[in-house]
Amino acid sequence: MIIQKTREEIELMRESALIVSKTLGMIASEIKEGVTTLHLDRLAEEFIRDHGAVPGFKGLYNCPSTLLTSVNEQVVHGLPTNRPIEDGDIVSVDCGALKNEFYGDHAYTFEIGNVAEETRKLLKVTKESLYIGIREFKMGNRVEDVGHAIQQYTEGHGYGVVRDLVGHGLGKKMHEDPNMPNYGKRGRGKKFIEGMVVAIEPMINMGTKNVKQLKDGWTIVTADKKPSAHFEHDVALVDGKPELLSTFAYVYKALGIESNEEDEFRTVPLVL
Repeated sequence: MIIQKTREEIELMRESALIVSKTLGMIASEIKEGVTTLHLDRLAEEFIRDHGAVPGFKGLYNCPSTLLTSVNEQVVHGLPTNRPIEDGDIVSVDCGALKNEFYGDHAYTFEIGNVAEETRKLLKVTKESLYIGIREFKMGNRVEDVGHAIQQYTEGHGYGVVRDLVGHGLGKKMHEDPNMPNYGKRGRGKKFIEGMVVAIEPMINMGTKNVKQLKDGWTIVTADKKPSAHFEHDVALVDGKPELLSTFAYVYKALGIESNEEDEFRTVPLVL
């Protein structure tokens, strides 16, 4: 069952989402060659707690960490380790926060140093597909309209769309109805309704769509060991249109990137 949120609840969810966005912005300033993902995890937990929230992942389903950090061929759910990040790596940083009884859940894939051009293209196309999917999250559409748009765009570039993992509804639980796959056929799935909030998160592989889980019980990797990219936003349906609750603006500020990609999905001014 889809749980509709009131305008007041959506604003509370925006607070939670923006704490995650700010955490990712802090990570953007710290993530570099030689740094370990375990160090980033400790920084993130301290940052989230300092901002009046609690880590959304830690303890959830027995997750041991604040961040899930997936490097190169790791798709999602990578556990932080003492392995130093290397030049040329890509690192997906997925983060959650719980405040005012609502969750934020948000992810960004970072480039470390001299990343191969074909890998940089994978990240670019995956992030573009996120916004292509968000455009389909509107009144009159259905769940698979979003997935279809993401699938068409990314497969058109020759990439594999992960089937085993999907986006989801978001609220007082980290995972609510509906599931939001990154593939599908137009006109199928549950109808979108006013006040629903979802996490849309393309997980796109350079090669095969197939994945497997490592023995740690968490880390998902590509079956062919080729790189994978992951970007995620929290989006509410407000007045029949998609409204971004999260933002990459803090990441971009830290990295010196200028972008207007979020402008069409934001009616509330963002103050950095």
